[in-house]
Amino acid sequence: MSCLNRVVLFAWIMALAQLGGAAEPAHPSRPATIDTAPGWPSVRGITFDAHSSETNIAEAWPEAGPPVLWVREIGQGYSAFVAGGQRVFTQAQSLAGQFVLCLDADTGETIWEHRYGLPYESIGVYPGPRSTPTLAEDKVVFTAPDGMVRCLDVSNGRERWTVSLDERYGLLGTEFGYSCGPTIVGKLVLLPVGGPGASIVALHLDDGREVWKSGNDAASYTPILPIVRNGRTCALGFLRNALVICDLQTGRQLARLDLSNGYDEHSAWPLYQEPWLWIGEPFRAGSALLKIPDCSSDPNEVGPVPTIETVWKSKLMSNDVLSSVLVDGHVYGFDIMDAQSKTQRPSRGYFSCQEFLTGKITWAVGSEHPRRDWKTRAADDSFIGQAGIVVADGKLIMLNEIGELILARINAERFEQLARATVLGGELVWTPPILHRGRVYVRNQSRAVCVYIGKPEELNPSSQPLLSIADVPQTEYVDWTGMLLAIEPEYAFDIPSDEWLWNWFVVSINMLLGGHILSWLLTFRSRGIAVAQRRLLISRWTAFLGGCVGTTVLGHVAGEFVFTWPLALFVISDITISNSRSRGGIVSSEQRFREGFSLVLLAVTNLAFFWLCRRLSLVFEWAFLAGPLASLPLQALVVSWRRRLGTFAPLITTLLECLAFTAFFGLSVAILKWKYGG
Repeated sequence: MSCLNRVVLFAWIMALAQLGGAAEPAHPSRPATIDTAPGWPSVRGITFDAHSSETNIAEAWPEAGPPVLWVREIGQGYSAFVAGGQRVFTQAQSLAGQFVLCLDADTGETIWEHRYGLPYESIGVYPGPRSTPTLAEDKVVFTAPDGMVRCLDVSNGRERWTVSLDERYGLLGTEFGYSCGPTIVGKLVLLPVGGPGASIVALHLDDGREVWKSGNDAASYTPILPIVRNGRTCALGFLRNALVICDLQTGRQLARLDLSNGYDEHSAWPLYQEPWLWIGEPFRAGSALLKIPDCSSDPNEVGPVPTIETVWKSKLMSNDVLSSVLVDGHVYGFDIMDAQSKTQRPSRGYFSCQEFLTGKITWAVGSEHPRRDWKTRAADDSFIGQAGIVVADGKLIMLNEIGELILARINAERFEQLARATVLGGELVWTPPILHRGRVYVRNQSRAVCVYIGKPEELNPSSQPLLSIADVPQTEYVDWTGMLLAIEPEYAFDIPSDEWLWNWFVVSINMLLGGHILSWLLTFRSRGIAVAQRRLLISRWTAFLGGCVGTTVLGHVAGEFVFTWPLALFVISDITISNSRSRGGIVSSEQRFREGFSLVLLAVTNLAFFWLCRRLSLVFEWAFLAGPLASLPLQALVVSWRRRLGTFAPLITTLLECLAFTAFFGLSVAILKWKYGG
């Protein structure tokens, strides 16, 4: 049995073993109720603002970094940890499916796991679950990328109830997968949905039944934020095109502000200090301070919904996938300069401090172009980048995109770093850290790490020996995008413009013609079959290499994004067709070798193309992989003409090959237009 077959068989065995619920708890003697005080029961903690009441955080770390309690492989996903008592929880996926994991907080050992679905976009741009579970009473409530909401028993992971938001309401506004963790206030589970009449819904914690639903706005990716205005607790929804305030008990809209039209998205949490609300938006939209109306009217009163007042707007302090924090009248966070966060490189921008009531920036560190500073970054402590943040003990605890854990003193006048250590190097991190009992729990798409950052005398080590940062498997982050793409598309999921597509075609067809012209010039005075074969090799490999390096070279030289890699795919498919054996006759060992080699080269090239495009967030790659379906007939005709030695045979062959590439490229563009309605 091949290695691949063993992996697939193991995955199915694991999947079948998990069907029907959770595994038996490894520690049945543990209490059935989670103590969430002073735990971390939701993605933003107890008070939904990433603040912790913990003290005794160390002022500095040893040169080797803070002690590590445990490290373990955890699988794909963007879910952060939540914590209560001796347990931490998160969501992740493997080949066997998506899981909620309950781990021992001190050792990282699995107490129980609950499988709830198949893997989600395992080879996609954003693989795995996106949201973070929430703890309440004796329950853990979580959402899945398909919009399922489930409630589990916190002691053993057995399912108590489940609701499909999509089937019940119809999701609207979460095209990248449902990403909002539940917000639980009392017995209400609050969720943005975006379905007709259900912008926000409230479910009952005990059984998942609907308590209320409200609004018709499309949702987005920010969970519901509970706020108190004039003594009334409200639910704030940061939706796709509007910000709405609803009465917590009835769902009636008390205030709203229309933000935009058409496609928009919001992932970062707003910051609230009564009556002021700060929002940071992606796509370089900047930040704004709003004033919430008094919300003192009768919740049953019928009338126009008051408009939320805008106090100031700024082009600075845009937020995307990681949120800012508010401390002592100042906002600390990453001002992203990219249109949106990239999965292949650190985001451009500045880590900044902004006055909450005025919008004034008091300091900013970093660079709009982190690639340019990458080689010297190791010696530059001012580099922070986009980071998840926890506020505790007068300090900012940050985990940035390249896996560095940074400790800084809260200071509105300057950035004051206390300590820094790389704990998750080698791949980008978008999952915020959490703090629980002096321990920071962090993770990326591969592993999870528990780091102790409290004062050394407060640590009560378990029976297992402490680890160091050096014991955590990690590598130095390499910015492959900076090497391969001097210029890159701003919006990864947008279809290329007609101008771009035309430029790509013209450049590629000229490379194809250039290969033929070069081969003709190098063999101009020669004749015969051997010369024709040499000419063919020169033209093919010139075009292939041009297709491979053209995107990089033209990006650096011309300063434009020119996608020439499809030309390399076309040439490899042409080589494969040429080396395919004809029917009948004796096939030599040399012919078999050429045929086998070209098939392997075709497979490797297509896989490399797909992997590189996904790695670099060029998500239109699949359309070009379908191109050979249109070019195959013409490529077969080209092969027959290559066997002729007439005067016009090379010219006709070249024209036919250009027509074949036109068909290849044309089908790819047609698929893109059909898929995206361009």
